[in-house]
Amino acid sequence: MKLVGKKTAPYRYLAPTLILMIVFMVVPICMVIGYSFVDRAVVSQNPAFVGLDNYKTLFADSQYWNAVINTIIFVLVSVAAHLVLGMIFAMLLNSKYFSTRTKTIARVVYILPWVFTASVVAILWKLMLQPSGIVNYILSIFPQISKNTEWLSNKDIALAVICFINIWSGYPFYMISILAGLQGISEDLYESAAIDGSTSTKSLIYITIPQLKPILISIAMLDFIWTLQSFNVIWMLTGGGPVNSTETLSIYIYKLAFQKVNYSMAATAATVLLIVCIFIAIFYVKQQKKVRE
Repeated sequence: MKLVGKKTAPYRYLAPTLILMIVFMVVPICMVIGYSFVDRAVVSQNPAFVGLDNYKTLFADSQYWNAVINTIIFVLVSVAAHLVLGMIFAMLLNSKYFSTRTKTIARVVYILPWVFTASVVAILWKLMLQPSGIVNYILSIFPQISKNTEWLSNKDIALAVICFINIWSGYPFYMISILAGLQGISEDLYESAAIDGSTSTKSLIYITIPQLKPILISIAMLDFIWTLQSFNVIWMLTGGGPVNSTETLSIYIYKLAFQKVNYSMAATAATVLLIVCIFIAIFYVKQQKKVRE
């Protein structure tokens, strides 16, 4: 009996967490997937099974593809900019040309956007981007720029503004992660390269980036998933407008479910997004296994 108890002990310790995960994650996910194969889910007591008809309707919806394009632009621009800015600021903070006090102050300033919640970020930027806000006031110094630009109401620039705000609020995560990686690289590698006549650019390409590769891939994959599901800031700033110019997949799904009360189509779009996230997660897990090996 004691032997059996020892063998089952790990599972008994894990049981509460596993039960919670099944109840609050596995069951809802299965329900959403099930809703994607029926018509009038939730709103009808006897929803009719329609097979793949919801997916055919979804892929024929021009508004869905508009949301897909906006999401791709939003994700790719945000992830790429996060990576570049994070690397630049991390290298500056890891540089020997600045004093410890200067680096400490810079870290506090650089990390502030990451500290703010989504609601604070949205309110802050919405106030600054108003026609009478501080952004237009500063730009009024330049006579060739309009003083009353509607940054969030102009469909031609709204998505770019949303991307900029997301980049501003997300780059500190990269900065902190890359900085930790830079501090873990041995100085002997750079000293040996300098003796062999290597320039700073070559050291960056052949030493720094290869050493940081596992970290860069990991944080890029995580950021890709997070940005793909980004909702709060976009919804509070533009609500997907104007004229659906900033409507991403998360906004599209929300509108289908809670504005159009079409839970079947919302579940269908959510299932497609879930499949994409699963593929990215599988790639992330495989990458983590390679790093451990």
